Amino acid sequence: MRRRNIDSHGWPPPTYPLPVSAPLFPTVTRIDADPYEPRPPGWRMALVLAGFWTAVALVFVLPHLSGSATWRSLLPAALAQWWAWGLLTPIILAVNARLPFSSRQWLWRIAAQLLLGAVCTLLYALLEACLAALLRADAWSRIVDPAMWLDAMHGMFWSLLVYGLIVGVGEAQRYQRHYAQAELHMARIERSFTDARLHNLRAQLDPHFLFNALNTISSQAEREPKLARKMIEHLGDLLRMSLSSQQRQTTALAEELSFLEHYLAIQKIRFGDDLRVHISVEPGLERALVPSLMIQPLVENAIRHGLSPRAGLGQVWLDVVRVGEAMRISVRDDGVGLPANGGEKRGGLGLATTRERLAGLYAQQAHMTVRALAQGGAEVEILLPLHWSEAAHA
Repeated sequence: MRRRNIDSHGWPPPTYPLPVSAPLFPTVTRIDADPYEPRPPGWRMALVLAGFWTAVALVFVLPHLSGSATWRSLLPAALAQWWAWGLLTPIILAVNARLPFSSRQWLWRIAAQLLLGAVCTLLYALLEACLAALLRADAWSRIVDPAMWLDAMHGMFWSLLVYGLIVGVGEAQRYQRHYAQAELHMARIERSFTDARLHNLRAQLDPHFLFNALNTISSQAEREPKLARKMIEHLGDLLRMSLSSQQRQTTALAEELSFLEHYLAIQKIRFGDDLRVHISVEPGLERALVPSLMIQPLVENAIRHGLSPRAGLGQVWLDVVRVGEAMRISVRDDGVGLPANGGEKRGGLGLATTRERLAGLYAQQAHMTVRALAQGGAEVEILLPLHWSEAAHA
């Protein structure tokens, strides 16, 4: 376990270039295709359709088999009937998808479907006759025989039933695709909203931190000009590091601790030996990812609202340890503790913002607890899922 005090030379700065954290949200591929547009059947889909209609033909042939009937006499005719519907299926689905009627115009849509069903019945009769002739289940002369068209009209109800089933399956597929498209669109909106909210929360910390740091420097400028200049140097480093991580929601723990060391250097100049900060980090966690600009507000909250209200200041402990596949970050102080009414409202923006950022970044996978200590002071404990920066695997 590595332990360092603010009185030491400081946390070793991270190597440059600084590791870039993994993107918060996965890239979503844009889908430009109309969800209602039928997709042209590829070879696999054609094979599936052929297999399906062949299976239907076999199912209708089986009950008619007897001692005198054979597969050779019944199967070609059944295949001609159902393969004809198989050939018409892509055409039916394409025409149905292009009907200029919305779901509210259901009367017009039903009338159009009845008309198209009648036309499809005639096309089916022609295709069935051609396939029967090719499979030698009937003669080619049947195509020009008026009896074929009379048979088609007599079987209109059966043909409309099959046509309706094909249209129904196509509509179910289109609505399922539309539903999936709508879910994807809503997921993109939610990700965009969460991303914007997290960036807004992260942006709130920058002016808040800068305002506090400038107040500290201004209080020392007249009394200790040299110390004030040192504070300004550290503040410049802090601003540079803050700007470099502004577009990232997560960063390596080593970089976060380096940022914290510059902040503590300013506080050390201000309070001297009255402020003692102890940092303990389990070896190997330096490249673990944490929310950027998260630890410094917690330590600042402990100093400003835990130690500053009393004379003599005190101590702050920062402990980072691994717990299974998670990382526990604890910031505690021996100051005045929490207010009498309980809760975490002892002042400051850091705690509330940190809780919101954790909820946005990790949902239910991260936990934050604020409690008063029996011996005095308060503790903030955060449990994060363990993720690593890209540099950790390089």
